[in-house]
Amino acid sequence: MSTVSAAPRTRIRPSQAGLAWPLAAALWLAGCATPRAPQAPAGPKPASMPAAAASAEQDGPGDDIPPDLLRVPDAEPRLEPPRTGGPNKPYEALGQAYVPQLGDPAVVERGLASWYGRKFHGRPTASGERYDMYAMSAAHRTMPLPSYARVRNPANGREVVVRVNDRGPFKSSRVIDLSYTAALKLGVLGGVATVEVERITQEAIRTGSWRRTAGDPALAASPQPAAGTADPIGDIARRVAAERP
Repeated sequence: MSTVSAAPRTRIRPSQAGLAWPLAAALWLAGCATPRAPQAPAGPKPASMPAAAASAEQDGPGDDIPPDLLRVPDAEPRLEPPRTGGPNKPYEALGQAYVPQLGDPAVVERGLASWYGRKFHGRPTASGERYDMYAMSAAHRTMPLPSYARVRNPANGREVVVRVNDRGPFKSSRVIDLSYTAALKLGVLGGVATVEVERITQEAIRTGSWRRTAGDPALAASPQPAAGTADPIGDIARRVAAERP
């Protein structure tokens, strides 16, 4: 086995050792004393939300209203047993307590209808579904959820069938909150209007008695607007923007 010789070590004379430590310390202090790069001055604080952006948070029609909404078919009633608990439990809104009805109640009301739009579009309803302002739906304070209801506008004889899947309205003078399309088809987009509301019971759905027949006098007195003629959507949207409180 061969012997590997170690590399010769370099000796430091005492005079050199005495200078090494002060030099190292001086270099370390110099590094600490190096000035930091100047920071850019703070920019101006963000301005408050402009009025135009704030107004976009208000309710109203959407920015891109789909065409042919007058052709959207009414909700088709089907057997959907009301959920137990959840949206059918007693609740409180704006300091007022409400107790949803149980079972399969017959509900007939007359009062004011309002509608709700872009402020709630896409948000969860009381039933957990997403609100679609362009579907045929509505909100009611105490009907079992889900329910179906026939809503009639006595001023023009129009009527629609909606699926009730949300809670509201919470103004005592109002009986139902309609989707944008339901309000359009009823001709009540300009604001609140008097309507007649009738819940379609599970029994009526089961037997089919809820359907209007060709000879039904109520059907003859309930004209539906033709798409592109009555209440053009563009005109309605402009009128709503100017008149809605």
